[in-house]
Amino acid sequence: MRREVRYGLIGGAVALVVGGVGGYTLLGGSGDGDPAQEVRAARDGKPGDAAPEVKSGPLSADEVSDTAGKFLDAWKAGAADKAAALTDDAKAAAAGLAAYPKQTHFTDLKLTPGKATGDKVAYTVAAQISYKNLKAPFSYGTSLTVKRDKETGEPRIAWAPGILHPKLGKGDVLRTGEAEAPPIKAVDRNGAELTKEAHPALAGVLDSLRDKYGKKTDGKPGVELSVHRAAGDKATQRPDETLKVLSKGTPGTLKTTLDAKVQAAAEKAVKGKPKASAVALKPSTGEILAIANSPEKGFNTATQGSLAPGSTMKVVTASMLIDKGLTAPDKPHPCEKFVTVGGWKFQNLNKTEIKNGTFAQSFAASCNNAFISMAPKLADDDLTKQARDVFGIGLNWQTGIPTFDGAVPVQSDAQMAASLIGQGGVRMNPLTVASVAATVQNGGFHQPYIVAPSLDGRALAKAPRAMKPDTAAAVKSLMKLTATSGTAAEAMSGLSGDIGAKTGSAEVDGQEKPNAWFTAYRGDIAAAAVVPASGHGGSNAGPVVRSILSAG
Repeated sequence: MRREVRYGLIGGAVALVVGGVGGYTLLGGSGDGDPAQEVRAARDGKPGDAAPEVKSGPLSADEVSDTAGKFLDAWKAGAADKAAALTDDAKAAAAGLAAYPKQTHFTDLKLTPGKATGDKVAYTVAAQISYKNLKAPFSYGTSLTVKRDKETGEPRIAWAPGILHPKLGKGDVLRTGEAEAPPIKAVDRNGAELTKEAHPALAGVLDSLRDKYGKKTDGKPGVELSVHRAAGDKATQRPDETLKVLSKGTPGTLKTTLDAKVQAAAEKAVKGKPKASAVALKPSTGEILAIANSPEKGFNTATQGSLAPGSTMKVVTASMLIDKGLTAPDKPHPCEKFVTVGGWKFQNLNKTEIKNGTFAQSFAASCNNAFISMAPKLADDDLTKQARDVFGIGLNWQTGIPTFDGAVPVQSDAQMAASLIGQGGVRMNPLTVASVAATVQNGGFHQPYIVAPSLDGRALAKAPRAMKPDTAAAVKSLMKLTATSGTAAEAMSGLSGDIGAKTGSAEVDGQEKPNAWFTAYRGDIAAAAVVPASGHGGSNAGPVVRSILSAG
């Protein structure tokens, strides 16, 4: 096996691939007969008879259209069991189809199929919503997939919640009734109203805030058709979604920590960059000032994403190395061409190196081997402890909205070495990376939050310890050098005041270009951004953060 890893000198990364072998066991009958013959006998009840021919291969257009038509006709007629029998999961389908009219209060159901495309059939659903004395028309489009049953060879509908409505996932419910929470009138820190129309990037955030805090306002719920999400882990939890309002509720005012000006700047900065995300924080308090994603609708990567942060993780690693007395900004700390850890040879891109350099120079140039080379001097859990105990990573943050709070697992050998530069098993998002920069600027961790904890009495996460004052000052000097003459200098050029920054590029398996990262602070505002599959952090994510810091 070739045990060599290459990565870029500037913001590069490591990807280690571990292979595995899976096994299987064949179980026979008595051990002295033909297993295939025994299967046929069990199926037909006549030993020795040939098994009936089972259809195989792709479905014909007629099979797809006929099966879809029969299913939709049975569903429309209210014959849940009959329709369910045409699926590959009759029990789940029967339960879902039977509950559908009761939960939605749909009447006069019309299902209109389109022309089959391969094994898929799109169709429209039209109905009248009748809830108490309220009535309203409603329609939407969705689709189903037909597949061949491996046992019988017959075409079957591949049952999925999305057959009932395209926005339904496992455990979700499509329901009409009094809303579980009143609508909210969210306002920013200065009292300016935050609407989905003015700030489309906040649509999901506002829905999450309504789910959690609507009942704690003075609002009153109305009647709605909505998708009620199944409860899940806060890292993946999606908010309920209103599809149709039958009677309006009375909004209750909810004050947030957001800043409408900074929010607008963040939205503008990520717009047009595919899958870009950004977060801004107030280091002195942990208050969230802005959250933005592009595209605006969909998964909230900014606060719930789980991505390798690349070299932005070197801020945490540097603080650990300095805390332990293993290095200092002005201490000789060259970046070698090659470093071997755990049997893996780490090589800088193009075999470049920084001879006779200091740690500050290696940090500002984002030289990976300057960090990799320290792995033999560290315990497997040192980085995990530093990230958790000083930077609060993974401490179950209570921000007020669903979040993924980062993960720095204990690893060993080459994987631990890779973690030092934000690869391996390290996972972050713009919220957690912005918090890292904010912790450096403030000199200690403040858990980010978007609604004051006094509203619901929740306890914010506390880091077990702070960085040593000398360490905090040293890391700030490293980030300032990076912002003024290192890899972040171009993006931070012209910004005055107390500034610091760090770039990052994270390799992703099967992706031609790395994910670009950038985090920085200026005065009492810190921000981070990721622009996937775009290349170097300074030139791609840097301008996003620069725009946010300028607005702040």
